[in-house]
Amino acid sequence: MIAIAIREPGGPEVLTLVERPWPSAGDRDVLIKVAAAGVNRPDIMQRQGKYPPPPGAPDIPGLEVAGSIEAIGAEVHDWHVGDRVCALVAGGGYAEYCAAPAPQCLSVPRGMDLIHAAAVPETFFTVWTNVFERGRLAPGESILVHGGSSGIGTTAIQLALAFRARVFATAGSAEKCAACEALGAERAFNYRETDFVAAVKDATGGRGVDVVLDMVGGEYLQRNIESLAMDGRLVLIGQLGGPTARINTVPVLQRRLTIVGSTLRARSVAEKGRIARAVHEHVWPLLESGAVRVVVHRTFPLGAAAEAHRMMEASSHIGKLVLLVN
Repeated sequence: MIAIAIREPGGPEVLTLVERPWPSAGDRDVLIKVAAAGVNRPDIMQRQGKYPPPPGAPDIPGLEVAGSIEAIGAEVHDWHVGDRVCALVAGGGYAEYCAAPAPQCLSVPRGMDLIHAAAVPETFFTVWTNVFERGRLAPGESILVHGGSSGIGTTAIQLALAFRARVFATAGSAEKCAACEALGAERAFNYRETDFVAAVKDATGGRGVDVVLDMVGGEYLQRNIESLAMDGRLVLIGQLGGPTARINTVPVLQRRLTIVGSTLRARSVAEKGRIARAVHEHVWPLLESGAVRVVVHRTFPLGAAAEAHRMMEASSHIGKLVLLVN
């Protein structure tokens, strides 16, 4: 099969089109003929040598795919050859065939094509478990979503709105802020021009928000704390601003704040399967009804994976980038 390999840690140019043997599917796996694969920030980090795949995972990048099932393992009974699925994987998505644990597969939402389905698993799993499970966002509460125009951001804005929360966002340009507001954000703040802490306080009458979803970290940590209301929750899912920060813990104590964080890739199949079931129950009806949509900015052929990585690193996109495979 044709796949994308990382020749060595480095820039987008190290992504190389290669021939590899078909992956072997275990007894509890399915083999997917990949139609499309989503591109995500962890793929960039893996290419740079900063985020190696977990033990047993393929060295081929790619954390989400959509396509049709080519073969099933001996212990798989819920899926059949020919089923159209999207799947969260620990690696191997940038290829013509990809093995996926059966519990991490979901049927493609009714009415959705495989390109958009490939952009669902990584972002929707991440947003569901972090915003609603760990962040405990409830109807009537408010949330600040950093990176509102990213794949994670466009997903979080829509899901929070669908579950009747007030939504605020940050983004890096007027165009991106307008896109966030078009998706349902009450206000979007250009972080290059506006102090988001002051803007959030002003928009909430000085109260602050109940949840902050942050993929930046670094110097944002203290500012996020200042943006939170009493009993607020800060959910960290990335470190684009660096892994270290110096904070004043007094507001954490005084306002009974909670700071949590998580990654998705290294979790067990059982845990990812549980998240998949929750997403299917709570989110699939929203996707199938059109209440929530998948924002795909651009597609690239598999051989142009380097170009997709360059666009993601330049942050010139709104929503998701997808590789077309078969």
